[in-house]
Amino acid sequence: MDELIDILTPEGKFTGKTALKSEAHKNGWFHATVHIWLFTSDKKILLQKRALSKKVFPGLWDISVAGHIGAGEEILTSAKREVFEEIGLELNEKDLIKIGTRIHQVSHKNGIQDNEHHHVFIAELKVSLSELSIQTEEVDDIQLFDLEILKNTEKHENVLLSRFHEYYVSVYHKINQQINKG
Repeated sequence: MDELIDILTPEGKFTGKTALKSEAHKNGWFHATVHIWLFTSDKKILLQKRALSKKVFPGLWDISVAGHIGAGEEILTSAKREVFEEIGLELNEKDLIKIGTRIHQVSHKNGIQDNEHHHVFIAELKVSLSELSIQTEEVDDIQLFDLEILKNTEKHENVLLSRFHEYYVSVYHKINQQINKG
């Protein structure tokens, strides 16, 4: 889906301009996204298998939920919306724990220039997978993996991308801290 998004500076400041997501990706304009990592109290992580129709990383087991922040949309509103759209789970703002923002710059072979500011959240998954409903245009499947997979991506094919190993390890540590607090 081609949605209207805010264009940011490389530092993450609003420019006052908006564009379609496809234009931003074609021109390499910076924009904002949300990443939501859902974990269980027994140290599992929910990963989604990206639909084969996706232009970037089709069929890859990836972040629980991710998406673009719409033009003028609040970050938390976007995070809640994406979780509901992609897996049918309703979260409250208090369920989402922001663990950071990261700059992501990747040039894909198909011409897409991903220059993004990821707003990264973790949240505890408190329902069974059978209660979730996937958005088939975006997601082929969902599955719980051992949390340790975040530290071992190089040992698995088609599960996350080992070049982002440091990012996954940081998410692993934040989730572990949260589980140990609870």
